[in-house]
Amino acid sequence: MTDGRDGTPRPDTGRTPVPRGFFDRHVLHVAPDLLGCTLVRRTPREAIEVRLTEVEAYAGASDPGSHAYRGRTRRNASMFGPAGHAYVYFIYGMWWNLNLVCGPEGQASGVLLRGGEVLAGRAQARERRAAARSDAELAKGPARLATALGVDGTLDGVDLCGGEDAAPLGLLTGHPVAPEEIANGPRTGVGGDGAAHPWRFWIAGDRTVSPYRPHRPRRRGGQLDSGVPEV
Repeated sequence: MTDGRDGTPRPDTGRTPVPRGFFDRHVLHVAPDLLGCTLVRRTPREAIEVRLTEVEAYAGASDPGSHAYRGRTRRNASMFGPAGHAYVYFIYGMWWNLNLVCGPEGQASGVLLRGGEVLAGRAQARERRAAARSDAELAKGPARLATALGVDGTLDGVDLCGGEDAAPLGLLTGHPVAPEEIANGPRTGVGGDGAAHPWRFWIAGDRTVSPYRPHRPRRRGGQLDSGVPEV
């Protein structure tokens, strides 16, 4: 095991399940340490494995960009639960996004999984992402990643640290990334007071990292909406 950014052990190349203690830290320590880990989506057909290359951190009540900034709702309830669980939400009436809950229970911090490289189960991922022009595009962006893995609302709240091989989601050690290979900058699509937080982390130069896009207010029913974005 190598040391994470807060001095605690971080995943190595052993391909073992990531322990709950890895998630039970400050979200800004967890997020960059997730890069290079392998996310596993187990299906009746086969397991799909994705090496994580891009993530974004959201710090709950202290973060205007977070879904939990204004408190607990039915939609974001999983964010307030124990570390190491999934928070899955629907965006723009079309797509699902997958987040991993971090920190002490009740603080509602989490990491949005924005991009990755499909390592196994590529045929199944391609069936779900038929529009992808290359393998690098299969999970390039949070909605594409969730689509390629077959993630939907039924996985909201799933425990990634249960230690069960049959669990629908899991996270394995693997492919550690050197600090000098990690870049960070503003989060995609976040406006308002959270726009400047450099809490998006990615593996520099990796082809599966999505392009950065600044926040652009959308109109809803003739009103300009500049509130918390769906990211």
